[in-house]
Amino acid sequence: MVDYIVVGLGLAGTAFCETLRRNQRSFCVISDQSQTSSKVAAGLSNPVILKRFTLAWRADELVPYSKSFYTELEKELNVKFLIDQPILRKFSSIEEQNLWFEASDKDALNQFLSPQLERNSNKALIAPFDFGSLNGAYKLNTELFLTSYQNEILHPDIHIRETFDYSEIRKKQDYLEYKGIRARNILFAEGFGLKKNPFFNYLPMNGSKGEYLIIKSNELGLESAVKSSIFVIPLEPSFYLVGANYNSVDKDNEPSEEAKAELLKKLENIINCPYQVVGHVAGVRPTVKDRRPLIGTHPGNKMFHVLNGFGSHGVMIAPWAANELFNFLENGTDLDDEININRFQYLWSN
Repeated sequence: MVDYIVVGLGLAGTAFCETLRRNQRSFCVISDQSQTSSKVAAGLSNPVILKRFTLAWRADELVPYSKSFYTELEKELNVKFLIDQPILRKFSSIEEQNLWFEASDKDALNQFLSPQLERNSNKALIAPFDFGSLNGAYKLNTELFLTSYQNEILHPDIHIRETFDYSEIRKKQDYLEYKGIRARNILFAEGFGLKKNPFFNYLPMNGSKGEYLIIKSNELGLESAVKSSIFVIPLEPSFYLVGANYNSVDKDNEPSEEAKAELLKKLENIINCPYQVVGHVAGVRPTVKDRRPLIGTHPGNKMFHVLNGFGSHGVMIAPWAANELFNFLENGTDLDDEININRFQYLWSN
């Protein structure tokens, strides 16, 4: 008998497994890695919405919590997958500069937004109105983080690599059984795969496909990420991540030529140096209609739980959300109405 079966091993599932481990709860994980959005994500944890110069949802709480969570795992695994990542916001006009300066005066934002204009000294960048400098962001190498955790923490006897079969769940009076595994609870952290979950597919998961290009340029020479209509994010010397787009129609994980052309057109308005495209990845973000996480217990079965709906902010939200759910299930604390799936109970029918 284990305390939890965890289904899904992206950022949400991994954060919950680690929260269980830190609290001495037993678990096993079942995942076929079919949802790729966590692994292909840019991994940028950004406290400010740079389109509107507003604080991201709960960023003042989520950024330090998540950074501490990943830093502790870095030390245990002896792997470096977290770095501070300054961001330069490209201005398109004098008016946009003024909006930045106004935002940097606000109490909630002045710790992140520099009140000084950052002059463009990089000839490879097209920025006639210069930049605003944002501090406090960090970048997680999501693929390295997830792979390191699976290889070093999740021993083969608790990590089952297969597609989860919902029909194999057997509900008992005070426990459930799945292919011979008995558990007191089951936690679904499947990302956009929630759409196929017969227990939680009533929840309004919309999904938004995002695509990134990987480019190589020996002349670009960026250390800070640059945000314009898209991001250009340093990876390793001479390599950069470019993206992402938002597509609410396509719901597959296959890169498209249309998205590639769109991203390259936007890139041409940011840089004016030679480059080559060396990679192209895609994934479907688990977005929700009210842009808030989906966390809680099934209205018809107290042993079934969900951790999902982080959209493009999974790096920042996942550790905190996992802890909120754990405290709800194990310590009886309340879930905030903003994140509790009870807000959608009217959509459920038994």
